[in-house]
Amino acid sequence: MLKKPTNASDVTDATIVAEVATPAAPQAVGASHTEPETLKPISDSAPEQATHASGEAPTIKARMQQAAAAAVLDAAQKAVNNAFRPRPNWAFATQSSAHLIALGFGSGLMRPAPGTWGTVFAWVTFNYLLAGLSSYTTGLIIAAAFAIGVWACGVAGKALGVIDHGAWVWDEVVAFWLVLWLIPTGFAAQVWAFILFRFFDIVKPPPIRQWDANLKNGFGVMWDDIVAAFYTLLVIAVWFRVFV
Repeated sequence: MLKKPTNASDVTDATIVAEVATPAAPQAVGASHTEPETLKPISDSAPEQATHASGEAPTIKARMQQAAAAAVLDAAQKAVNNAFRPRPNWAFATQSSAHLIALGFGSGLMRPAPGTWGTVFAWVTFNYLLAGLSSYTTGLIIAAAFAIGVWACGVAGKALGVIDHGAWVWDEVVAFWLVLWLIPTGFAAQVWAFILFRFFDIVKPPPIRQWDANLKNGFGVMWDDIVAAFYTLLVIAVWFRVFV
C-alpha cells in the first residue's frame, strides 16, 4: 500500500507507480486485442450458423426460399453457359439420326425455352400418334424411346462437345409421354400435367438437381426428366385422391 506523498516529487513518483499498478492497463490491452473481433464482417452463412447454434431446424418457408434461390442461380448459370457454348442448327440436326432425335426432330432448335417447345412437341405427338394405341403398346414405345434417347443424347453430346445441352429435348418428349400415358384422359388434366411438368423440370427439386449435376452422360440427360415426370404424377395422384 502506497504512503501519502509529502512533496511534489513524491506526488509524481506515486502517481507513476499507481498508474502502473492499476488493473485498468491490462484491461485496455485486452480490449485492444478483442476489438478486431467485433469488426469482423458477417458472412452470408450467418443466419444458417445462428439457426444451428440455437438448435432450431430451418422452417419450411426458409427451405422453400433456399430452393427458389438455388433454382434462380442455376438458371442464371445455365444461361451464361449457353451463351458461350456452341449452338446446334439444322445442319447439325441432319448430320445424324442421333442428332435429330436428341433435338426432338427440330423442336429443340426453337427459341426461347427449347425445353418447353420439346414438351409441346411431346403433347402433340402423343395425342396424334400414341393416344389411339393400347396401353401395353404405348408403354413399350415409351420404354424403347427412353433407351434410344440415352444413345442419341450421348452421341449428340459428344459430337457437339456439350453432354447436357439445352437443345436436347428428347428427354422432355419421353418424360411427358410417360405423364400423358398414366394420367386420366381429358384436356384439363393434360393442361395441368403440362404446367406441373414444366415447373418440376425447371425448378429441379432434390434429387433432380443432384442427378443433373453428377450424371453427365446420355442416361443422365434422360433420367432427370423422368424424375420430374414422377413428381408430376405424384401431385396429380394426390389431387385426385383428396379432391376428386
